[in-house]
Parts: sequence; structure tokens; C-alpha cells
Amino acid sequence: MVERKKPGTLATKLAQARKKREQGDVLEPMCPSRSVLEHVTSRWGVMVLVSLLEDTHRFSELRRKVGGVSEKMLAQTLHALEEDGFVLRQAYAEIPPRVDYSLTPMGRQVAERLEALVDWIEENMSYVLEARDQHPTRKRAS
Repeated sequence: MVERKKPGTLATKLAQARKKREQGDVLEPMCPSRSVLEHVTSRWGVMVLVSLLEDTHRFSELRRKVGGVSEKMLAQTLHALEEDGFVLRQAYAEIPPRVDYSLTPMGRQVAERLEALVDWIEENMSYVLEARDQHPTRKRAS
């Protein structure tokens, strides 16, 4: 006979706490999922991930594709996304040196979700601009 744990026992509470820690809880101030969310949803993070959905890119190609990003910000963004397991950096021993960036399977999953958000924003931009124009703070300024 298997002994069942009663709800509320110490073992149950520890198991629930472990599961919550493993899953993450972005609303908890000390949860590491917050830094992942920051990397993925930063301005440059979104653009890099969506750009890499199309194909593997070299650094200079990504810099041209993601208009307005500085070399420093692109390097920092790629490093953070690589550290989180979303981007794969592959260096080739060639002259001149070549480095390619692509999405990992996990990176592809998150990028597809971001792409849906980006598509929605682009499709509804006229409504957003209209809402901004109608906002009371904008009306007072004009």
C-alpha cells in the first residue's frame, strides 16, 4: 500500500516550493525569471530574436538588420541571450574569423511568441497612434 501525503504536510509544502522555484514566478522580486524576461523583452532582445527566426546571421548582418542598435548593445544583447540558452554562437577558425548566431530550439520557441506580439503591434499601429492622439495629456499639450 502506498502512503499518501496529506495536503499541507511539510513534505507537500517543500515539494510545492521546489516546483514553484523550478518554474519561476516573475511576480516574485527575487525570482531569476525576471532577468530572463528582461533579456527577452528588452528592445534589442525582441528585435534580435525575431531577426534570428528568419536565418542564421553574422554580427554585422544583425547590426544592419536591427536598425539603430549600437555595436556595444548588440554584443551585450547577444551575450545575455546566449547565456540564457536562446542564442547559439558558433565561431569558425577561419581567416578572417567568422562567427554565426542562430536560435537554439528554446530560442525559437520564445522568438515565435515574440513574433506574434510584434505582428500584432505592427497590424494595430494605427489604433495605437489614434489612442495616443486622443489621450488627455496630448490634447492639453496642443
